This record gives sequence, C-alpha cells and structure tokens, in this order.
Amino acid sequence: MQTDSTGAEMAFIADTQAPMWIEAVFLRKNNNAKATAAIFTDVVSRKPKTLYWLGDIVALGYKAGTWLMIDQFLTECRKGGIDVHAILGNHDVMGRPKRGMLNFQRRFPEHVPTGYYHVTDSVAVIMLNSNFNVMSPTAQAEQQVWYGTALTTLENDTAIKSIIVTCHHAPYTNSRIVSSSKNVQQRFVPLYLKSKKAKLFITGHAHAFERFRVENKDFLVIGGGGGLTQPLNTSSSRMADEATEYKPHFHYLTVRRDDEQLLITSHRLKADLSGFEDGYTFAIT
Repeated sequence: MQTDSTGAEMAFIADTQAPMWIEAVFLRKNNNAKATAAIFTDVVSRKPKTLYWLGDIVALGYKAGTWLMIDQFLTECRKGGIDVHAILGNHDVMGRPKRGMLNFQRRFPEHVPTGYYHVTDSVAVIMLNSNFNVMSPTAQAEQQVWYGTALTTLENDTAIKSIIVTCHHAPYTNSRIVSSSKNVQQRFVPLYLKSKKAKLFITGHAHAFERFRVENKDFLVIGGGGGLTQPLNTSSSRMADEATEYKPHFHYLTVRRDDEQLLITSHRLKADLSGFEDGYTFAIT
C-alpha cells in the first residue's frame, strides 16, 4: 500500500484507446484522438495528486506504436508530480495478452495483476482485474481472497475514511455494444455492498457516463476517455440511470474528500473541443 498527502484531488479516466477500424464500421468517429489529447492536457493542468486509469489505455496493448501518446502523457504527469496508477482493460491484453501485459507493466510497475490498492487523502482506491478470460483459475482465486482481505484491512484501519472500488468491466450498463458484466456482479459487487466504508464503484468499458444505485450504493461508468461513443438502451427494459440527462461524448472524473463527504465531479469536453466544463456533480456522505 502507498499513501499520499491530505487535501488531495483524485482524477479517474477510462477508455482512452484510439478507435479501431472495425469499431468505426458500426460507430461514428468524432475527433476521438483530439478528445483524448484534450483530456490529457486538462488533467495535467489540473494537477490532481493521483490519477487512476481504469483500463483500455490503448487499442492494442501488444503494439508498441499505440503507446506513443500515452508515454508522452505519462512523462508530463510525472513532471507535474501527478502519481499515476492503472488497471488493465480488455484492449490492453487483446490479441497477444502476454505482450500487452508486458508493455503495460513497463509503464505501470506498481500494478499487481491480482489486485492492489492505493490511498489518497484517507480514501483507499481498490484496483481489480476484471479480465477473467486471460487470468488463470489460480490467479482469479488469489485475487478474490486478496480483495476480501483488503476490504477487511481497510475497514479496520481508522486512518481510512472511505473506499472506492474499481475495475474495467462495468457490472451495470445500458450500453448496446457491451453488456453488464455478470462476473463482476458475482465476484466484486457483493463485498462492495457489504463494506461500510466502500462508497463508490467506478468502471469503464462502456463508452458513456452512467450512474446506477444498487442497495443505496453508487456505481459509475466513466468510459469517456476517447473511445467511440456507444449507443444506450433507452427502452423500458433499461436499468434506471440517475444521470439520464447527462450523456457527454468525452469526459473524466475527479473526486475529493471534504471532511466526511466525497465530492464527485464529471468534467465534460465542450462540443467545439475548446475546453472542459463541470457537467455532473454529487456528494456521498
């Protein structure tokens, strides 16, 4: 575990991968690379204490060329004193998983494929691997045990005020392109719901902003880092979304602890790409 100083802002981004040609057959491009570059610029200018990157960092993790813009951004973050922590998305291990994981680990050496956590201003962020298809049964079991132990440890640590759980695949989404992850629902959600200190569950994978409430707890989908925007189910069969009116194409999230509250803000990119504005805010006691 690593711990950062108090009074710190955390930023969360997901799905910064460049569009693949096969995706563009079905979904519309919209200045995606420029949008990702704009997010990177805004994050660097905000200078959050910690940046948490929730997977699908690049389109194909095994290809060295896909990391060029990422490497430039990481250099700027480190120059600005921004501590960066990341987890794997499906695109990061797509095609050639071992090569993709190797490229990923070189950029994020503190990453642990079977789960790890980091603390910023008394808020512990648990980072889990939801790429079950490329994890061995042993690794999956190891992560599950670690997750339960970590939650218990953090619950009993008086220095920890709140816990945020993260992984890449969304347990709940109305996306018409990707489905709600049953594996995440079964493996990660129950312990989150039971934890008294766990207040927020953040994921990407679905390229949209969504907020769901399950058993009085919040689940956010923040897959607006530059991937192709995905259409959402708007029929009567959709899951109730607390942010129905807030559907920006590109966005990222910041979280700050204010005494006994977590203040959450989604920052959306303006349509003309001229800058960002606060688009959706709420607080969790």
